Amino acid sequence: METPRGHQHPITQMITEINSIFAEIGFVFAEGPEAETEHYNFDRLNVPKDHSSRDMQDTFWFKAKDVSEPMVLRTHTSPVQARYMESHQPPIRIIVPGKVFRNEATDATHEAQFYQLEGLYVDKDVHLGHLKGTLEYFFSKFFSGKTEVRFRPSFFPFVEPGLEVDMRLLEGNSKLVGKWVEVMGAGMVHPNVLRDSGIDPAVYSGFAFGMGIDRLGVMKYQVEDVRDYYTGDLRFVNQF
Repeated sequence: METPRGHQHPITQMITEINSIFAEIGFVFAEGPEAETEHYNFDRLNVPKDHSSRDMQDTFWFKAKDVSEPMVLRTHTSPVQARYMESHQPPIRIIVPGKVFRNEATDATHEAQFYQLEGLYVDKDVHLGHLKGTLEYFFSKFFSGKTEVRFRPSFFPFVEPGLEVDMRLLEGNSKLVGKWVEVMGAGMVHPNVLRDSGIDPAVYSGFAFGMGIDRLGVMKYQVEDVRDYYTGDLRFVNQF
């Protein structure tokens, strides 16, 4: 009897596909620590000291040996942006897929840990049209159909202006065809974030975006419960 062969987890498969798509348009892979300092998780991203995201109900805080400042399990992959910009000069084009943590109740659409995709592009004369074109290209490849993207005003401390992004698939076999779906937060990198990274905001501009990879999988494969990704149940994993 032949021994069954293993294969990659669906999230690993999606990360590989995402890396491949963004590599086609010049983005490179970057990563950073999951246990992060308060400085990089909040301060370097222009998050005010009294911002609600710092509260215990949203963030896992802990003390670490040989580290004087408070530590967190990173709540987003955005700290990698700050770290990368400190050590690299523009032009910068990176994507950051990785695990993040939120202190919240779990249900079919929320988990205390999940995977997020961060994107950052910094260069001279970057504008929102570049963001829109980049996202339309990615979604058209990932969902195998032509897409439209629209922006709605929002607020995130590390971008200005801040945007909520909706995507509509215009063709393909997905149940999403013809429907507007909220997919991510995005915006133009805040001048304070560029300045604190040693990049002159009078010369350079950039956009950033963040979305949940688990949620992309829900949309791509019609997964009904995001917790299924983390149960280790082979009846679920073997479908991929």
